[in-house]
Amino acid sequence: MSVREVLSYPALQLRLLAGRAGLDRSVSWAHASELEDPTPWLLGAEMIMTTGLALPRSAAAQRAYLERLDDAGVSALAVSVQLHMPPLRRAFFDTAEERGMPVLEVPLAVPFIVVAQEVAAAVQEDARHRLGAQLQVFGALRWLASEQLDTATLFRRLENLSGYDIRLCSPQGRPLLPGVPVPAPALVPASADAPPTIPGGFVLPVPSPVGTAGFLIALERDGARPAGLAVVQHIATVAALQLAVIRTERETLRREGTEILAEMLQGTLDQEAAARRLVRHSLTGTVELTVVRGVTELDLLRALDDEPFLLLNRGGERYLLGAPGVAETVAGLPGAAAGTSRPLLCGASLRIARREALWAASHAAASGRPLVRYGSDPVGRWLPDDPAALDALVEQTIGAALRYDAEHDARLVQSVRTWMERDRRTDEAAAALHIHPNTLTYRLRRFSALTGRDLTSTGAFTEVWMALRSAWELGLLD
Repeated sequence: MSVREVLSYPALQLRLLAGRAGLDRSVSWAHASELEDPTPWLLGAEMIMTTGLALPRSAAAQRAYLERLDDAGVSALAVSVQLHMPPLRRAFFDTAEERGMPVLEVPLAVPFIVVAQEVAAAVQEDARHRLGAQLQVFGALRWLASEQLDTATLFRRLENLSGYDIRLCSPQGRPLLPGVPVPAPALVPASADAPPTIPGGFVLPVPSPVGTAGFLIALERDGARPAGLAVVQHIATVAALQLAVIRTERETLRREGTEILAEMLQGTLDQEAAARRLVRHSLTGTVELTVVRGVTELDLLRALDDEPFLLLNRGGERYLLGAPGVAETVAGLPGAAAGTSRPLLCGASLRIARREALWAASHAAASGRPLVRYGSDPVGRWLPDDPAALDALVEQTIGAALRYDAEHDARLVQSVRTWMERDRRTDEAAAALHIHPNTLTYRLRRFSALTGRDLTSTGAFTEVWMALRSAWELGLLD
């Protein structure tokens, strides 16, 4: 029933003092309270009755009292001005008008219990409707077991039963369950301890074993009969169960994907079988192999929650097989250094892709870039696949410098590589090496003397750069 209907009962003799704009607010209960702040014990849609003991005397405190009630979803405030009521200030009435919060006067001849009985009798039929809705929500668990409903269909049924539009989101406002829309950002509470009542509905936390998984927002639908908070609480429980089922399925798939990726990297899975198994993980067409450093597995799982991918941990590196574009998401994580292979067909051998991704990840870490794609450096495409050819190039070009570093615990090759990776910017390279620029200049000259390669020459520079790349491919450089 509405406040307008309560006001219209002749036997109650109620009179409107302020807040006419809120007369269409629904009333689910009428209850007397003499607490200055009864809101922790309210569910919303109540009409609070007071003899005045609860009302403070100052204008500011009266305004705050009325604002607290309105924020908690109270439908109306009924006062008995002839008992203990302090003088009602102009700020009190202004607040009621601003917020559309009806303030009613109860005559001394009408006991509060009479008002409560009239409201209770009027909402009895609605209570039967709510009980029926609760029983049917319990039946949602049977739907899940017998009809194998997808999440979107399940929650459409729950909306029809409850009389609410259902929205679900994570604490950050992201989608929580597939097919269920997210609420407007302004409706997402900052804490799971926030009051459950909001204007036109309810907001409840969706629990999980590790804390609050997200929030359910239920908004009254035009023309529908909302079933109340108890039904919304049951729907939040259904959401938690469905979320647990989906997360269990995802964890099973993730573990299976880890095994698939391990077999592909070892070369024990043929292309046809690999492609067939990748389809189950929504990976088809073209994929990329990415090696990620500097981030945790949990960071990756959170960032890629909605993306199809396979993930394998090896030491401090994460191997990630996913659709083109996944690497960009990874690169946005703080501290990430990621390297991506050239695109390849689903199920294809990862032997070359692994080498490409590892090189690109090392290049990303050395250059301070979050993402390096193999092939973005034109030198890499000219390197031969034959290890013997790579070894010959290394020995002929920088072999003398490598031996000098090993014998004298020096850093000539590392210094030259850092200088080249930073496009020959001596000051920047010296800072990365934590040495003085003059020290770096001396090392460059010493390297040239040992190898016979003048780094100011384009030809010698190119040859040294390719030799450095080859040394890395052979595992001779970190």
